[in-house]
Amino acid sequence: MRSVGTVLFLVVLATAVAAGARRWRIPAPSLLVVVGLAVALVPGVPEIRISPEAIGLLVLPPLLYASAEELSWRELRAVWKPVGVLAVGLVLASAAAVGAVAAALTPLSWQMALVLGTVLASTDPVAVTALGRRLALPPRVQVLVQAESLFNDATSLVLFRIAVGVAVTASAVSWGSTGGKFAVLAGGGTFIGGALALAVGAIRRRTEDPVLETVIALVTPYAAYVLAESAHTSGVTSVVVAGVVLGGRGNRLTNARIRLQLHAVYGTVVFLLESVVFSLIGLALPGLIDELPEGYGMWPLHALAVASTLVAVRMLWVFPLSAVVQREGNGRLSSRRLPSWRVPVVLTWAGTRGVVPLAAALSIPVATGNGAVLDERPLVLVLATSVVVVTLIAQGFTLAPLVRRSGIALEPAHTEREEAEARCSLAEAGLRRVDELVELEAVPDVVLDRMRRALQARRAHARDRLSDADPTESADHVYRQLRRDLLLVEAAELQRLYDEHRISDTTRRRLQRSLDLEDARLTDA
Repeated sequence: MRSVGTVLFLVVLATAVAAGARRWRIPAPSLLVVVGLAVALVPGVPEIRISPEAIGLLVLPPLLYASAEELSWRELRAVWKPVGVLAVGLVLASAAAVGAVAAALTPLSWQMALVLGTVLASTDPVAVTALGRRLALPPRVQVLVQAESLFNDATSLVLFRIAVGVAVTASAVSWGSTGGKFAVLAGGGTFIGGALALAVGAIRRRTEDPVLETVIALVTPYAAYVLAESAHTSGVTSVVVAGVVLGGRGNRLTNARIRLQLHAVYGTVVFLLESVVFSLIGLALPGLIDELPEGYGMWPLHALAVASTLVAVRMLWVFPLSAVVQREGNGRLSSRRLPSWRVPVVLTWAGTRGVVPLAAALSIPVATGNGAVLDERPLVLVLATSVVVVTLIAQGFTLAPLVRRSGIALEPAHTEREEAEARCSLAEAGLRRVDELVELEAVPDVVLDRMRRALQARRAHARDRLSDADPTESADHVYRQLRRDLLLVEAAELQRLYDEHRISDTTRRRLQRSLDLEDARLTDA
């Protein structure tokens, strides 16, 4: 009963904080970590212990799947080279640098220092997606940051397993076996995730039941993770591949009604899981600190040194890579012209750590192969969790101002104009089709006239948004305001009909949903 109460408390706390973060335009992950730390320091609060199985099996799959679904195939193909460099080369460099700094500054042996380096080597897709969701980054920059965080986990997982093997069993490192492990983990996870995505896609094409579609969508990431882990491959890679494949084909698998329901359900699940897991990070740190042996009082400075090392190494990799990409992308640039600093600075500061490194640190064995207690494990856990907290707070609270200062964020006017131009093109395509039907005389004239008026209204709406007039004085704005007022009147009338027992509850709910959908469309417009 106590565990159930703890979970309910976490859900209520995290939901309230995340809702406040949205209202105040503060990054929710960063605020959740701060609140979690504050709550954990209150006297009498029970100690929170995070199970690596709970994080790895229950939380990670749906969050990774949701992040992967948001990736654009087109943009991903355009940035696959820098993503590959960062997902492999930067992970190796980060692990080596953190391992060297930890071995030099902390009481950790070089084996456990290397374990710490591999734990923190990769950026976290959950944190990166949650922080970058409201930044309005250019599409390729957003995809680059997100894809790197999704695809670098296979590299860090291989390094982590090798480092743990060296620290726990004192086994020798074979580069041949390392390459084989990487091929099995990454290749096996890719194959299983791709095969599962194809099977799920075939099932969803033949399904029109919204409830069944929702169940399939919720089960898919767990199935991808469990199948891959059972086959001793990378469950993270399997989930990511399945999410990318199905996300690119989602519009062809279901109808509009089911897509609306899936969006609402998955949005709720992701919101709850992200809220709970980021508050858990803050709640868990004080308890981990209490488990440290005597003599480890310098751990805050060591954690800051490790976090600074990660940022420095990332900067040393991202700036030259960005210069090469910019030069290849625009051959007309003069060789004496310096490349822009804006994108590499944002890419460097967006490399936060989060849930995945925490799950890896918690999975470190508590004893060596001969049964001896692994005394250095508590310090590794504290340093890893502290670095996660530092990056989520320091980088999380400052990333949005940095993006605004850099000037690379898309202006609202740009995105609105792009959307209006697209809506105008869609309406004109519909009008051309109506003209074709008029010539064929395949549809009654009254129906065609009605359809033409609707399409002409949509085109006028789009052209009105493209004009330079004040949007608050446009006819379209006045129409939306009037229509929303009328929707309130209709909703009140609907409730009156129900209260007077003139309609059933089923009819009331169906009509209310119709009014809600129209209100949502007007709000989005």
